[in-house]
Amino acid sequence: MDVKFIDTTFRDGSQSLWASGIRIGMIESVAQVMDRSGFEAIEVPVSGNAVKKLLRDSKESPWDMARMLARTMPNTIKATMAGGYIMPFEATPPRALVELYWGHLAELGALNRVQVTGNVTDQSTRIYPWAIPMFRKMGLQIVLNLSYTISPRHTDEYYAQKTRELLEYKPDLIYLKDQGGLLTVDRARTLLPVMVQNANGVPMELHSHCTTGLAPLVYLEALKLGIRRLHTAVPPLANGSGQPSVFNVASNARLMGYSPRVDLERIRPVSERLTAIAKQEKLLIGVPLEYDYAQYVHQVPGGVISNLRHQLAGLRVLDRLDEILEETVQVRKDLGYPIMITPLSQFVVSQAAINVMMGERYKHVIDEVILFAQGVYGVDSGYTWMDQNLKDTLNGTRRSRELQAGLKKPDVSLKEIRDKLAGPGVSDEEFLLRYIMKGEEEIRAMHAAGPPKPYFNSSMPLLTLIQELGKHRQVRYVQVQRGSNSLLVQNQSA
Repeated sequence: MDVKFIDTTFRDGSQSLWASGIRIGMIESVAQVMDRSGFEAIEVPVSGNAVKKLLRDSKESPWDMARMLARTMPNTIKATMAGGYIMPFEATPPRALVELYWGHLAELGALNRVQVTGNVTDQSTRIYPWAIPMFRKMGLQIVLNLSYTISPRHTDEYYAQKTRELLEYKPDLIYLKDQGGLLTVDRARTLLPVMVQNANGVPMELHSHCTTGLAPLVYLEALKLGIRRLHTAVPPLANGSGQPSVFNVASNARLMGYSPRVDLERIRPVSERLTAIAKQEKLLIGVPLEYDYAQYVHQVPGGVISNLRHQLAGLRVLDRLDEILEETVQVRKDLGYPIMITPLSQFVVSQAAINVMMGERYKHVIDEVILFAQGVYGVDSGYTWMDQNLKDTLNGTRRSRELQAGLKKPDVSLKEIRDKLAGPGVSDEEFLLRYIMKGEEEIRAMHAAGPPKPYFNSSMPLLTLIQELGKHRQVRYVQVQRGSNSLLVQNQSA
């Protein structure tokens, strides 16, 4: 029995462990090897926060990233989280712009598969009817997923019903997305068979995080329950708050009598190269975590915790992380138990952080929570079950009326947006970046920074030697000799 692997190293692994800090050169140094390693699909960072992070922090172009991925991984399906949006925080983005963005990625060859969540912000009823046909017209593989959570209303029957609803859109695959790493072996034994049965023959995948330390064991149980596709990552971007290591899961699956369809020996140099980059750049190296019951209390996904920790450290208030995580419990309950996944998890955590910093609950409320109270993100987001007093209070504010007026504007045409942000002579790529970044300042800084930083791989040892030699002024020269052949590399800065 074959077991297939969807790699998450570059997208979810980076989001969970490096706060989406992976750069073009880092991926390029290992991409060709990954392309030949037998993965069913490889997640790539061409959507959501990863796009802004690359441009804003690394000063690198998302379009350069897309072209590099298409060039270096032509043989593997390239996947990303997608939906009826460009950025997942948008409430009502213009459809023409959404189609332009995803269509351009597909045209470049940087995207072959979209993973669309069906039980967050009511996508299955509000977005699927137009977005799924759009993606199918682009020739993309359609993968629909349901996000897992624990709450009084998210029962096995809830997931059975949601799985049945997905079938209307004829997905190529369905998967359960356990973004918080909350799934246990016991719950898997009741939930996964129900979903497999209601999927009616559509192949299923499992995606979990190691946040509670249970995901590798849950994956092995999933194999016994009929799941044959698993989401894993390559260390150092595995474990921690990321996905289980492909080495661990594949090795254990083989011992259980399954046939992993991935070349582990080919991947080992990838792990070594990425680990060397992590050490060079002082980035986190994922390690297996001990069981953490706190995760079942606050349910904040690893990627959100990673970014929250990064932001709090920048503000020098990292010591208040535990307070904020505790406050998320109350905020989530007040909002009707929304599933803790982008964008809802960010809304809950942001509001909790403000509550803690202000010393008073809901003294200041972010616009997204006010929009939530208006039902903008849909009834299944938690709106129907939201605390009625809080909902009435937020809907009665002046800011709520202002936001409502903004939502009543008609769908803006692509020409109107282009005229405002770009004008004649501006390419679609530049236009889309201006829309994403809400202006030109950060884009100009990106262009001024020059080409992406290279990270040479093991197939370029001489170049790596010269690069490293320049870092050490005390080394005057290095001489390499093999037989009668000799090479002298001299450090001019010494």
